[in-house]
Amino acid sequence: MVAAIVGQGGVEVETLADLFSVSAATVRRDLEVLEKQRLVTRTRGGATTHASFNDLPLSYKTEQDTLEKRHIARQALAFLDGARVIGTTGGTTVSEFARLLMDRDGLTIVTNALNVASYLVSNPRLRVFSAGGEVRSSSQETVGPTAETFMAGYNIDVAFIGVDGVDAAAGCTNYDPVGARVNAVLREQARVSVVLADATKIGRVALAQVCKMSEVDVLVTDARASETALANIRARGCQVLTV
Repeated sequence: MVAAIVGQGGVEVETLADLFSVSAATVRRDLEVLEKQRLVTRTRGGATTHASFNDLPLSYKTEQDTLEKRHIARQALAFLDGARVIGTTGGTTVSEFARLLMDRDGLTIVTNALNVASYLVSNPRLRVFSAGGEVRSSSQETVGPTAETFMAGYNIDVAFIGVDGVDAAAGCTNYDPVGARVNAVLREQARVSVVLADATKIGRVALAQVCKMSEVDVLVTDARASETALANIRARGCQVLTV
């Protein structure tokens, strides 16, 4: 139910009842529970995403749209060809991509995502460099000046970047301005930038810009995304792949 509300921003009780084939009374009871957990905010006749949703731990966000994120991650593997040094941010879709690197060898990974670094370091055939700084529980990423300086010290073949919003006019955006600056530095250090974002992020505009769409080489998303929104993104010079 949370995924449906997050995906649309706000949903009426009747719509949720039809979607899950339950009564309106059942939906209202479930929404009361979700509101107490700070996952949704009740409105007159429905519910919207709670303001704190984007600060929830990564472990909860990982449960949302898992299948689509895995398809996106597999598609992203195509951009490893010829790459020796790759960079990654954190985020649920990028974390799914990182899991697919475990059977690789000869790669160097530069990341500010502690969960990515701790997972990949168990493969002795990979070199892993992890940024320091303040750790955000919502993404398990390090942020701040230390992380920015760290990222600026590496030459990256391909950067795989997770963001909170992708919009043709607003570009790629994050809810956390400090984290957005780290992502921006990683993109600047990369020869090729690949943004991984499921369809719920397309058309969304978060607080702080990471980069313009014209500065992104490739966007990998899923087929649920609006064709109009994707066409507008392509018009900015960004290649778009859907899975």
